[in-house]
Amino acid sequence: MGAVKTKRMPRAVREQQMLDAAVRTFGRRGYMAASMDEVAELAGVSKPLVYLYLNSKEDLFTACIRRESAALVAAIRSGIRPELPADRQLWDGLRAFFTHTSHYPDAWSVLHLQARTHGEPFASEVAAMRADIVEFVTQLIVVAAREAHRDPDLPESEVAGVAEALVGAAESLADWANTTPGVSARQAAATLMNFAWAGLGDLMEGRRWTPPDPAQEAAG
Repeated sequence: MGAVKTKRMPRAVREQQMLDAAVRTFGRRGYMAASMDEVAELAGVSKPLVYLYLNSKEDLFTACIRRESAALVAAIRSGIRPELPADRQLWDGLRAFFTHTSHYPDAWSVLHLQARTHGEPFASEVAAMRADIVEFVTQLIVVAAREAHRDPDLPESEVAGVAEALVGAAESLADWANTTPGVSARQAAATLMNFAWAGLGDLMEGRRWTPPDPAQEAAG
């Protein structure tokens, strides 16, 4: 009898294994220090096979960014139910964000630390993901604000800056939560809700903090 042939692993499955290994390597070692040899060894394949599938270190890193960006955005979107009140939607979205970033710290490192600090085109890939999240949060807040104000024409510009600040705060808090023992995703989400919702609540009610008059500021 001839030798039994082993079933070859489908290319798509093998490629995901390589990306898993690459995310772990880039996330823990950093883009510059990571090597294709390390990725191949961790994935259990030869280095030539990594190059055959993913062309170069730059292309491999870009593929990692795109996959993890899509996964993060999908996690946030799937965590929110649009029929719920605005505060519950924001809470669910934040909880989904912090849960994902805590479960996949290497992926978060790739997106938030590595991709942003190694120039183009990596930074542009992450900027596109971030813009998607900011737009999503903007729409969430503006719909609630229009309902609260009973003004269907309330411009997005009224809340766009709030959404940008909220996303930035969530990013920084994810870094802190991932490096602070004992901080859960739920605790991180609650921290940001307590920080942000009071201000958002005032916005919904039409109560805005007004900066002092420039002349008064100049006078001290």
